[in-house]
Amino acid sequence: MAPSRVSRIRPLLVLASFLTIWWLAPVAVRSFSKASFSLFEAPGELAYSRLKDIQDYWGLREHDQDSLIEAGRDAMRQANNLQIQLQKTQSLQDENQRLNDILRLPPAPGFRYEYARVIRRDVTAWWQQIIIRKGRVDGLAPGQGVVFAGGVVGRIKDVDAYTAVVELSSSQSFRVAAALVGSPDPVIYQGVETEPFHTPTGEARNVSINLDLEPGQELQLVTSSYDSVFPQGLLLGQINHLQKSTNGLDKSGVVSLDPGLNNLHEVAVLVPDQSTLPTTLPAKPTSPSRPASTAARRPGANP
Repeated sequence: MAPSRVSRIRPLLVLASFLTIWWLAPVAVRSFSKASFSLFEAPGELAYSRLKDIQDYWGLREHDQDSLIEAGRDAMRQANNLQIQLQKTQSLQDENQRLNDILRLPPAPGFRYEYARVIRRDVTAWWQQIIIRKGRVDGLAPGQGVVFAGGVVGRIKDVDAYTAVVELSSSQSFRVAAALVGSPDPVIYQGVETEPFHTPTGEARNVSINLDLEPGQELQLVTSSYDSVFPQGLLLGQINHLQKSTNGLDKSGVVSLDPGLNNLHEVAVLVPDQSTLPTTLPAKPTSPSRPASTAARRPGANP
């Protein structure tokens, strides 16, 4: 009886021993183990993601001709709609450039889009982070912004050679400067802890005490020019209710994020474009002061 009881609890003893050794190990050893595990895990995740893309490709090839024709028509309608939106965006950019030329403002840093596929999402951290199929070799670095068609996704948290961890905008540690459409006052946005498979939310703080919302009215929360990670005007979410803060000096509101965050397949990373970054020219060296010229001597005067 005793040997069978020991054999039953042996896995628990092994697990307890492993956890004890792990917690007593130095921080450097744990960091090295984590980095090594990520190094060996990344190729498997990349291979699975690429195999899934191939599976989706062959699955699409099996569709009948009528469904493909209908999908092509839908794609054409969306392309026409996007073309109209691009024309409006170009018009706004031209107007913005004209105003910048009048005010002689320095050029704002530009970005290029690095598109990446989402390869994994932890259920335990569903609204905290995702892993994408691009990394350091593609120019990604911690702190860069990530967007999609519905607005802001989050920012790069950790980067490996071929993968990167993205901290979502619904994470509690995500915080950016924001603004309400139609209001000049700055606002602070921060993610709120959300249960798995629920609608992602955030919180807007430092809203003006004089701002009120009518029943059924919504306000759009967008990124602000005070934030250096995201360009101005990217959508963060919608606010339909405001309440006074505990200090009574401002208001706060719940931000409903885009439901598309629940089903991300591809995102775009905002990589700073070095060619558009403003450069500061070195100050021109000043020439040494010349001594004052001596007065002209009269003829016959002593030197």
